[in-house]
Amino acid sequence: MHINILDPGASPLDYYGFELRRYREAAGLTQRQLGEIINYTGSLIGQIETARKLPTQAFSDAVDAALGTGGLLSRLLDLVLRSQLPAWFRQVGELEARAVEICSFEAQMIHGLLQTDEYARAVLGTLDQSNLDDRTAVRVARQRILEKETPPVFWVILSEAALYLEIGGRETMRNQLARMLTHENNPRVNIQILPFSAGAHAGLTGSYDLYRFPSDPPIVYTEGYGSGHPSANPDTVNDCSLRYDHLQAAALSLRDSAELIRRVMEERYGEVAQVQLQQ
Repeated sequence: MHINILDPGASPLDYYGFELRRYREAAGLTQRQLGEIINYTGSLIGQIETARKLPTQAFSDAVDAALGTGGLLSRLLDLVLRSQLPAWFRQVGELEARAVEICSFEAQMIHGLLQTDEYARAVLGTLDQSNLDDRTAVRVARQRILEKETPPVFWVILSEAALYLEIGGRETMRNQLARMLTHENNPRVNIQILPFSAGAHAGLTGSYDLYRFPSDPPIVYTEGYGSGHPSANPDTVNDCSLRYDHLQAAALSLRDSAELIRRVMEERYGEVAQVQLQQ
């Protein structure tokens, strides 16, 4: 795409690039000169201006400071990154951004709002290595909702299987479980583990998310193969809410869940476990 025909209305990414170019030119700077100021290459700035490369938070902050935009590009970044989610998944980003409470059940993987970069990269790279850096950045950027001034209350119940499914290797899993433990004393991020000993449980029908909003009706979201299925049907919402209550009752307490995560991290993915494996 040539910069002279960039359409700011084509997408949030195009609009970001258009505004970046407008502020840069107003400051009388070339792409190379701006790059020297913010320690990025002029080539990268050109790629972002022409919507061929995704900006990052660090880049946005640096440009905002250098060009005196009043934080415009940093404010645009959430919209840009959310627009890069797969089309069928884009509504999830919007639901997460608006929700005051998110209740999730994950049957086999760590939830996206808790994933490390390495874990997310391993998940997304299965059978598809294309644009992996950008796709990973977009997935992890969803976690910015947990850093808002008033973040949503996030309840997540993970099957114990998610702790043992070795995605990305031992070090990646150890770091992933350690990341989850950083939320141990955060009252707005609550992680419970549904143990194998629970046997048959209310989540056997599969993973799902329940979003609650200040004034709008709650929405249940489930996924199929390459497709998402949001529903505000009251019967569906009530059924999933009841199932979630039963899942919470069957799951370990927050404290016991943290202890299990810590134990699996050390015994399965820790240094002692590595030595035992080599022997």
